Amino acid sequence: MKIVVIYGQNHKGSTYHIAHELANKIGGEIKEFFLPKDFGMFCVGCTNCFVDSERQCPHYKALIPITQAMDDADVIILASPVYVFHVTGAMKAFLDHYGYRWMVHSPEGSMFRKQGVCITTAAGAGIKSTLKDMSHSLFFWGVARIYQYGVAVAATDWNGISAEKRAAIDKKTAMIAKQINSRAGHVKPGLKTKGMFYIMRMMQKKGWNSRDVKHWEKHGWLEKKRPWNQ
Repeated sequence: MKIVVIYGQNHKGSTYHIAHELANKIGGEIKEFFLPKDFGMFCVGCTNCFVDSERQCPHYKALIPITQAMDDADVIILASPVYVFHVTGAMKAFLDHYGYRWMVHSPEGSMFRKQGVCITTAAGAGIKSTLKDMSHSLFFWGVARIYQYGVAVAATDWNGISAEKRAAIDKKTAMIAKQINSRAGHVKPGLKTKGMFYIMRMMQKKGWNSRDVKHWEKHGWLEKKRPWNQ
């Protein structure tokens, strides 16, 4: 099993410890990236990735290590603490760079055979909206199975979390790891993801963006081929 973990912060706080713990419980080869240390640039809105090629993005080369790690992985873990009810600015800036991979444009076929996890922590509120920030990208990338785990830790650091809450975290991460491992090698998207794919397929047949249409044609998705079977 290959796992990539992308953290929305550089420091190793509660969110880091939970995501790291989960990755270890899943087991296998783990690659970790910390934002903004490993990537900290903002999308400039040039639209090159949509109308021409992602290779024309001014930050394309800087993103290559993370992009390749995600494409090679069986499991993608996105982990960000709650910052004012949303993901960190670093995580948002990172996800902005993959808009071209949303199903409405030119999704990466391997995503439809992967599992993904969104993890967040907060001292109190904001968990639901923060998880949504990350799960939106995983869903529209086409990730076949998505898990979410958010914890109101009632603490500002890992050491401040109560023993009772740590036990609950241990139990929950073990359960998610078990589910991921049970689906390894045969995961396929559910009806919601497939339904979105077919809606986007109808749009591509109308040919509204030539760059995207060529991508779909190249993979045979406008005919009988489907990314989850390739």
